[in-house]
Amino acid sequence: MNIDNTQSQMRKGVLEFCILSIIRQGEVYPSDIVEKMKNANLNILEGTLYPLLTRLKNADFLTYRWVESNSGPPRKYFSMTEKGLAFYGELEATWNELANAVNTLTARSETIKTTENQL
Repeated sequence: MNIDNTQSQMRKGVLEFCILSIIRQGEVYPSDIVEKMKNANLNILEGTLYPLLTRLKNADFLTYRWVESNSGPPRKYFSMTEKGLAFYGELEATWNELANAVNTLTARSETIKTTENQL
């Protein structure tokens, strides 16, 4: 079994939630999303990001506006719609349940390891 593949799958599973978390904070340009993800050690390529943004926009979770740029073509800035905010709330609740369950299970295994090491 390949750990890199497992890690990649785990990251992909939370990618949408992380991207929506960034956009929920305020209007954002895609390269800003890439940078924030990179700073959080969750690297994403623009080739992965743009199709996801398009899918979320087509689901009416995101909207965008064009902003003229002094240094090139106009830029597309994304923000969340009301429907997107509601969807994000559901994802956040799911994430919290999942994180709590994983923390509970991993805490138990750490307790068992600690107990075994003390014996």
